[in-house]
Order: sequence, then C-alpha cells, then structure tokens
Amino acid sequence: MLSIRRSVGAFVAVAVGVTLVAVATLLLASGRPQVPDRLADAAVVVQSPEAGAAADSFAPTRPWSAARTAELTSGLAGVPGVTAAVPDRTFYAQALVHGRPSAIDAQREDAHQGHGWSSTRLGGLRLTAGAPPRQAGEVVVDRALGLRPGGPVTLLTAAGPQPYTVTGLVDAPGVYVADDVAAVLAPGVRVIGLLIAPGADPEKVAAGVRGVVGGDGRALTGDGRSASEPRNDARTRWIGMQVLTATAALAGFVTVFVVASTFAFDVGQRRRELGLLRAVGATPRQVRRMVRAEALVVGATAGLTGLLVGAALAPVLGALLVDVGFEPATFRVRYEPWPVALSIVAGPVIALLAVWSASRRAARVRPLEALREAAVEQRPIGRLRVATGVLLVAAGLALSVGTATADQARDAATFALYAVMALVAGATVLAPAAVRPVVRLLRSPVRRPGGAIGMLVRAGASTATRRTASIAAPVLLTVAFAVLVSGMVRTTTAAYAAGRADDVNAGWVVVPDRAPGLSDRAVAGVGGTALLPTTVFESDPDSSPTDRPLTALGVDPVGFAAMNRALTVVAGSLDDLGGGDTVVLPASANRQPSEPYALVFADGEVVSLRVVAVVTDDSIPGDLLLPRSVVRTHDPSALTSAVYVRDRVDPPVGARVVDVSAWAAEADRAEDRLVWLFTLLLIGVSAGYGAVAVANTLLMAAAGRVADLRLIRLAGATRGQVIWLVTAESALVVLIGALLGGAVAFVGLLSIRAGLAEQAGVPVDLVVPWSVVGGVVGLCLLLAVLASALPTWRSLRHRPARSPA
Repeated sequence: MLSIRRSVGAFVAVAVGVTLVAVATLLLASGRPQVPDRLADAAVVVQSPEAGAAADSFAPTRPWSAARTAELTSGLAGVPGVTAAVPDRTFYAQALVHGRPSAIDAQREDAHQGHGWSSTRLGGLRLTAGAPPRQAGEVVVDRALGLRPGGPVTLLTAAGPQPYTVTGLVDAPGVYVADDVAAVLAPGVRVIGLLIAPGADPEKVAAGVRGVVGGDGRALTGDGRSASEPRNDARTRWIGMQVLTATAALAGFVTVFVVASTFAFDVGQRRRELGLLRAVGATPRQVRRMVRAEALVVGATAGLTGLLVGAALAPVLGALLVDVGFEPATFRVRYEPWPVALSIVAGPVIALLAVWSASRRAARVRPLEALREAAVEQRPIGRLRVATGVLLVAAGLALSVGTATADQARDAATFALYAVMALVAGATVLAPAAVRPVVRLLRSPVRRPGGAIGMLVRAGASTATRRTASIAAPVLLTVAFAVLVSGMVRTTTAAYAAGRADDVNAGWVVVPDRAPGLSDRAVAGVGGTALLPTTVFESDPDSSPTDRPLTALGVDPVGFAAMNRALTVVAGSLDDLGGGDTVVLPASANRQPSEPYALVFADGEVVSLRVVAVVTDDSIPGDLLLPRSVVRTHDPSALTSAVYVRDRVDPPVGARVVDVSAWAAEADRAEDRLVWLFTLLLIGVSAGYGAVAVANTLLMAAAGRVADLRLIRLAGATRGQVIWLVTAESALVVLIGALLGGAVAFVGLLSIRAGLAEQAGVPVDLVVPWSVVGGVVGLCLLLAVLASALPTWRSLRHRPARSPA
C-alpha cells in the first residue's frame, strides 16, 4: 500500500531531477539563432557562400570582392519587388572614451564594429540627434557614449587612433561612416540586405534573387535570416547549448542514480511488510507490480511538480546565462511544447527505470521475513550483481586507457567522462562489498569517540552494508564528478598554458586591453615580433572541401623564427617568405615548395601564392604563414593579436604588457572562464542533488529507527550519546562515499594527465582544486548530520518509560 510519508523521499528526488530536466530543456529549446537587429527591416537577406567547415567552427562566410558586390547589387536591385539592395559593410572601429576603450564596450562585439551609413536602412535605425555622415572624418555614434553632435571623437582603427567629428547620434552600438569611406575600410562584403515594396511576397522575391545569385550565395527570408547573426553570438549560443545539453544529461543520469538508491533503501525498510504480503498469498509478480505501480504514481506527481517549478525558474536562469556569457544578449526564454511533454514523461520514466532493480529485490522477499525482528541483512550481494559491477569497473578502466591514449583533448575529455560514469556505476553496485573493508581501515578513528558508541557505529555499518551503501551512493556520485570535472579542467588549463609558454622565446608580451586587437601604430611603437591573424579560404579546385576557412598569420619571418621555439622546417626556407605571392604551409597541407596555392582573402580577391616552405603541424599557432604586408593589403581591419618583446615596454593605447607566463595563462582566458563556470554549474547540479539525496535518505532512515534508538535509551544511553551515535554514523557514511568517489575520480584524472603529457610534450602536474572538493564533501556532511541529528533529537525529547518487565 502506498504510504505518503514513505514516498516523500522518492517524490523529492524525482521532483528535483525533473525540475533540472525541465529548466535545461526549456532553455535549450529557446536557444535558437536570432535575426540581427541591424537586418530586421530587410525582408530578404542575401548571404555570401558558406565556408566548407564544420558547423561548430563558426567561420565567417567567404566574402564577395568589391567588383562582385557591385555586380550583385545592381542585379538584385532589378529583381521585381525590390526597392533597394544595400551592401552591409563591416569593419573594426571603436570609440575611445577618456583616451581608452570603454570597459562596457569591450564585452560587446557590435560595439567594435563600424558600418556604412546606408546599412541603417536595413535595421530601421533613425537619428536621435544631428545629421548623417557625408564625407571622410565624419561619424555617427551611439548616444550612450555621452558625446554631442559637432564634437570630436577618436576612433581606434586597425591603422591606429584616428580623429573624427561626431555629426549625429543613434540608439545602437557601433559607429557609422559615409558609404564611400566604408567601401575603403571593408572592400569585402558578406551580406546584402533587400528592402521590398509593401505587399511584395518575400518568398517570390527570394526566388528571383536565386536566379541572380546562382551558386554564389543564398537568399534568406523569415527566421532563416538568423543565419547572418554575428559569429560570436552564434558561438556563444552553441556554448550555451552544450552547457544545457550536458546539464540535462547529467540531471537525468543523477536522477535515475539517486532515485534508484532511494527506492532500494525504501524496499530494505519494508522487508517485514513485504514478508507479510507474501505470507498472506501475494506472488512475487504481484509484489513487483505493486512496487512499480507505487513508483509510477510517485513519478507522475513528482514529474508534474518538477515541470511547474522548472517553468517558473527558467526565465531567472536564462537571464543568469546571459550575464555569465553562456547566451548572447538576444536570448529569450520560450515555452515550446516538446520540453513540456518531455518533462511530463520524464517523471514516470525515471521512476520506473530507478525502481526496476528494487522491485526485483522486493519480489525475492520470503514470507518468513514477516517474523523477523532484527534488521540484520542475511544475504550478501548476489553473483549477478558482482559480475555486473566487475564488468562496469572493467569498462571504466578500458575507457581510462582510451583517455590516456587519445590524440585529441576533446576525445580525451569524452572518454574520461564515460570512464567515470562507468566506474561510479560499478563502485555503487559493488559498494556493499566494499563497506566492511573500508570500516576496518577506519577502525581506529571510529573507536575514538567512545568505546560503546564506536562499537555500535562500526557494527551498524558492517552489518547493514546494503543500507550503508545506499546512503553513501549519492556522496560517491557527487564527490566523483566534483573531483573529476574540476581536476580535469584545472589540469588541462595548466598543461596547455605550460606548453604554450614553453614554445615562446620572449620575456614579455604586449596584448590588447579592452579591445579585440592591437593597431599597426601600437605594433610599430613597441617593436618586437607581431602576429597579424586573418581568415582566408582555400580556392584550389583540388582541395577538399573548397572554400575551407583557414587562419593565416601575417609575420616577419626572421622575428617569428627567433620567437618560436617549436618551429621546425621540413622543406624549403622560411627566409623566402616575402613579397606578395609567398606562403608557408604545414605538412598536413600535402604541398611542396614551389607549388601554387590559391587563397580567397578578406577583401574577396583570389590570389595565387607560391609555397616557399613546409613546417610541422605543431610549429605554428595557425594554419599558414603569410608576409605581414600581404595580410594588411587584403584585410584593412585585421588586428594584431600579440607582440613578443625581450624587455618590458610602455604599453600604447588599447594595450597592456604581461610576462610570458601570464600571457600563456590568459591566452584562452575568455574560453577558460566559460569552461570553469560550466564546471561549477555541473558540480553545483551534482553536488546540490547529491546533498539533497543524502539528507533525504537519512531522514527516511531516521524515521525507521525511532524504536531502535529508544531501546538504546532504555539501555542507559543519554540523549546526547544517541545523537552522537547517529552523527558519527552519518559522518562515517559520508566518509565512505567520499573515499570511494575520490578513488574513482583519481583513476580518471591519472589517465587525463597521461594523455595531456603526451599531447603537450611537457610534464603535466595533476591539479585538484581542493577548495571545491572540500566544499562538496562539507556540504554533504553538513546536510547528513542535520538530517540525522535533528529528527533524532526531536524523537527523543522525552525519556521513554521502562517496561514493567
């Protein structure tokens, strides 16, 4: 018979899990790309050809050249229904406030962008004051900067700081210059927006556009225009989807895991009741059906509760994701049907999956159990359970070997996560067999609180191994994931930073400050060796795929060779990198010196280059090397990413100077920050849920032990001694779970360190953030003590009367 008091624990566990699933799936369904505000009034958007790259590379599309843009603009303006065809030119320009870039603008990509004034027609942008720019040296800026029409402003450009006069203000980030000025600063175009006549059908206009463009682009209408959103927004949205997907998967796994432990514990407490049912004629099949029916009712009600709570929390957590950088500023929560349906189904499904093993155990209860007074477990774990646990541990160890031998860091992280999941499951299955050895190992510390108390704690844990393992299971899971995920992130970050610093032969590095890069004037002022990155596209018909985006570095060959310790030339000579038609490729490009190599540059021009040297794939922090002058010629907005110098120098505007170690640690600072926030989120989900599960299980245990504890009081124990007994038992259970979880995670971390050392080619230290681990264990311990001591204190407020016997 279903008991409300007995079902509270399982109800809470399922409800919390469904809440996590509901929040994650609702936010996941809301993470669709958005049409950029600057293109909102363009009913049809014509986009340049997609690059032949993976969907998660977020490479820009291949640009049209100035000549091709003019040809397309003229042809598109003649399509029936089109009133205007406007090329949207984008280049780097950033207003300086009080002589330096704004701290707020530094975090927004659109605040670094300049456009031609005609682009405002595509977004319906209107002046709030002043007049449009009509000639060189005039600009319209965001009124949030606090500038006035007619006043001066300095724009930080790829060439360096440039003086401008403010002619007008708008309510939008970025700067706007005259169209002929924008054509010089951004000769390559990736988007042409079309304004259509009132009443014209965008789909019919798009059909006519496709006849003009052919295979040299695509026409986007409706929500499809979101494909033209900024690449940084697309990347941020993709990161958010990975976070939410992982959170939903972890929530599902943890929920099944914890609820299974809760049901197993519940069945263990009901052995006498189940024995009575068997004694009055209930068959094992009827017992299984009864337990599963109870789980179905609990899962359905808890699932509905979790859905309602998750729907209420989704907007709050969505805003938090935007604030920390997991979603772009355009993110909005939408209540789609499929997350609601999934959350409703998740509760019963999770409950049935979790109760499967417990129902089988309930069906094996014999009628004689009804006559038992003691709660001592009579049967050790079965052979099937031992075999299952051994297979899971073996699978985890095999995956750990795969982690240590993986060639890619992403593959190693995936193997490590699967390895720990298998090891956690295996350790949980075998936990009852491990309880007694662990208790023996901890025998001396357990005896210290007092002889009788220590004996009871040790005897209780050793005798009720299944109960002890069920309570320790959430702690095991929580500690294992906390140690693995936090240790993996910190170890990986430290390993990559060490490898990066080891490759650089310099004392100091000049890096951008509140700006996306360094200008040419800043580079000239500090000297040293500079890297000028740009995105180019393969244009060779023999390449596969064509239009593949590549990161090209504009360098001075002599300075680059002196700075880069990892540089290894396998053919040709780096000294020949000069002029306007040379290129250095890695060995994976399968080219030889003197072979031709065609590239499409940022201005849309196709240039045939000559290979002068081939280097090893790990020699350069990019895909190829070009003379710096070639990059600047074809990409007026390219910005230097770093300048390596021997001695410390005074930083120019928009720059700062750091030592090599700090530069290596900060090179991926933005990404590392998101990764660490993601790590803390996952740890918070698992640790919070695990701690709640521990408290939940101990509350259930306390309710079932009132008679036993009162018997101890009758034997002469004080109330303080009884409370100390249950507190020590809870601490022992948390310690057992922490030791098993830490051992599981340590296996995964060792394999990760071995793989990183092989990839980086340098010794890698194992980094474990003990503060995080200590916080997780401390949270579990605190809730465990409170969940056991408070109910015991309440139940023993009055000393029980002695029996007349």
